[in-house]
Formats: sequence, C-alpha cells, structure tokens
Amino acid sequence: MNQILNYYNKAAKTWPAYRKKKSYYWDSITRFCNYFIPKQHNILEIGCATGELLSKLEAQDKTGIDFSPEMIKIARERNPDIRFHTMAAEEITLNAKYDTIVLSNLVGVLPDVEKAFHELTKISHPGTRIIVTYYNRLWEPVLRLAETLGLKRKTPLQNWLSTNDLKNLLYLSGFETYRVNKNMLIPFYIPLISWFFNRIVSRLPIIRHLSLNNFLFARPFPNKKPGPNTLSTSVVIPARNEAGNIEAAIQRIPQFGGKVEIIFVEGNSTDNTWEIIQEVQRKYAETHEIKILQQPGKGKGDAVRAGFKEASGDVLMILDADLTVPPEDLPRFFNALTFRKGDFINGVRLVYPMEKNAMRPLNTVGNYFFSMLFSWLLEQPVKDTLCGTKVMYRSDYLKLSANRPFFGEFDPFGDFDLLFGAYKLNLKIIDLPIRYQERKYGDTNISRFSHGLILLKMAAFAAAKIKFW
Repeated sequence: MNQILNYYNKAAKTWPAYRKKKSYYWDSITRFCNYFIPKQHNILEIGCATGELLSKLEAQDKTGIDFSPEMIKIARERNPDIRFHTMAAEEITLNAKYDTIVLSNLVGVLPDVEKAFHELTKISHPGTRIIVTYYNRLWEPVLRLAETLGLKRKTPLQNWLSTNDLKNLLYLSGFETYRVNKNMLIPFYIPLISWFFNRIVSRLPIIRHLSLNNFLFARPFPNKKPGPNTLSTSVVIPARNEAGNIEAAIQRIPQFGGKVEIIFVEGNSTDNTWEIIQEVQRKYAETHEIKILQQPGKGKGDAVRAGFKEASGDVLMILDADLTVPPEDLPRFFNALTFRKGDFINGVRLVYPMEKNAMRPLNTVGNYFFSMLFSWLLEQPVKDTLCGTKVMYRSDYLKLSANRPFFGEFDPFGDFDLLFGAYKLNLKIIDLPIRYQERKYGDTNISRFSHGLILLKMAAFAAAKIKFW
C-alpha cells in the first residue's frame, strides 16, 4: 500500500500534463459519464487524482476524494470551486449521500475492492447510481506492451478484473449491476478512423466485447420492504374512439397505495368518447377522483404528455383505454416500482399466451424484432417496446421531461420517448409480464405497415442519439 501511495504522490506533479497528453482517451470517459449524469445530481468521484474528470462533469454539486495528499493538493489548486478530501476508498468518512458515485479506472489499484464497494453503502441512498469504469481484461498484454514501449505511463501492479468479477464484487457489497457498456477500439486520435471505430464499430454486437473500456452501472439492492404505501398514483388513460371501454376502466381499476387518481385524455374521437368520459366523471364523482381533458395535439404520445402534465400522483401510470392490459394488474406495477425492483416498469405482452385475437401475427413478429433491436440499443432487456402500460415515479418523469429537448418531440406513440428518456436518466428498466387480452370494443388504432415504418425511423434515430453519439 505504501508503495502505491508513494507512486501517486510522486506522479502528482506531472499528472495533469500526462492527462492532457492522453486527452483523447480520457475525454471519451468524460463524455460518457456526462451523458448519464443529470445536472441536478450531487456527485462524488472516488480516486479523483488531480480532478480532471470531476472538473469536466456538468453536475453542479461535486466532491472528490483520493488517498494521495499530493494529488488532492493539486486538485484544490486547480479547482477551487470543487470540494476535495484526502481519504482512502476503503475508509470513507463523508456524511453526505450522493446521487451519482464515479470510480474511474480506480479498481485496478485498490488493495481490497470489495471493502471499497462496501464503503459505498455509507454514502448511498436508494436512488444512488454507481458508475465504475475499467479496462477490458483482454487488453492487458496490449497495455503492458504500451508501457514497455513508453507509450503509456508505467503503473503499479494492477488487479486485472473481468466484468463478471466486478459484478460479483458489487453484488457481495450490496449493489446490483443493471447495465454494462463497452466501447473504444483505438485509444488515440487518428482523424476519421478513430471516430469510425470508436463511435460505430466498437458498439456493434460481438465486436463490443473486444473494446478497451468497460462501464458498469449499479444501484443499491432493492428494498425488502416496499416504499411508503401512502404513495399516490395517477393513472393516465389516453382514449380515442373508446366509448365502450370508459366505464369498464373505472369499474376495473382497483384501489392501491394511498390514493388513485384517474385521468382520461380524449384524443380527437369520431364517436361519442368525450361525452361518455364526461358522463362517467359525473357518475363516479363521489367514489373516484377523476380528471378529464382533451389533448391539444394528435397521437398517443401527445395525450400521455398532456395527462402527465395534469397528474399529481407520486407514481405515474399509463393504461390503454382498450383494456387489453387488464386494469386489475396495475397494483403489480405499483409494487414492482415501490419495492424498487426497477425505476421504470415496462409492461410485456410477449411472455404469456395471448387471447386468440389479441395481436395479429405480423404485429407479433414485429414486436419480437423490435424487442431484440431495442434491448441492444438500451443495453437492458426490453422484451416489448409497445405495450401501453409503463410506470415510473413522477419525480423521475419531471427530470425526463426537462431533458426532452435532447431527443426532441419525435415520438407519436409516447413509448419510445419514455424508454429513451429512462435510458438517458440512467434508470433501471424492468419488464413486467402481463396476460394480453382481446379488446372487447372498437378497433385498433395501430397500422402495421405505416406505423412499422415509423418505428424503424425511430430506431435509427435512437441509434444515433443513444448508441453512436
């Protein structure tokens, strides 16, 4: 341990210049971390060295710790607006709880990685996100050769940990890894070539496993007990030409949590849906809290955004007015969220057998295709992208909404706006299977071919914004 400390104390004076010399590599890590850290987060970097990464992260509240006094001395001189503390990763004495904790290329020199990960529990709350970056173990001989040739600074003996090693150590310490990203094939700048191989090729299936950088995203284990059962819920029901389903929705939505608010958003119907919604609101005024509105634009996505804007619940849910997702299943979504099984609960129609006419064969094939495509794009299993029922905390939705300009108003369905936004917010997306039922009234508003083309365009859009940025 003293040998490693002496190494970094001695390296401190030349560290900023060395980082600048290798800026192409280090800036790629900065870009990636910035992508997933909301500006509202208070963040901690463990093993911050002289503060180069921390200074470039866009969050407003930043703290760094490092076990090297010389590194911290220089970090303070260079970044007087950031809090720095001399502190070992295995003995954290900070009193604060952090939204995001970053350990960038640190685990290789820690004498006890598990102990350091255990220390994170002291400074984490249930919504904390851990970002661990480290070299791909396959690159060990390449990096050793680079050190021998003087292309890379020589480092103390490293822990060459695989992704599975790190997942296991996080698991033993009380954290679950919910996403892994791998990127970068050329760690230095070659005009055009570096961009092509690092932004495109390194992120393709199979090839990605050869990449230099591993990014692991983890969060504290889900609670064994649910969150407060007093949490209120807003169920938003977009309704276009669904007159025959409106009253059934009211009758079938159970009570759960603290309070259930139902919001009907009527969307340019050609039948008497709006009149029925108004009638149902009056009829059930004494037993249910019902809000009604007509959407300002077109499309389900516009209706969902309008409904969420009016929602007051702690938990936000979408229920399609065709009732093909049983309203009786909504408490299962509530429990999955409040037990923190996930931060974004996505309904899945493709697990259980469906009723005979619930989904057309071509629609089923298309859904399986998009399932594979979006699971790769979002780096988490997403078996069904177009199931109407999606659930998240209102506090997370407000952050997603504030960040919407990043993707823009691109999605007429609303499903992808939420899925992509949840990915960008670094939320854990979890699938919840439901038994998909045949609609009892009306016809589907989905066109297999025209809407299928729209989905392909959105997939290409997502690839540019999520995978190949």
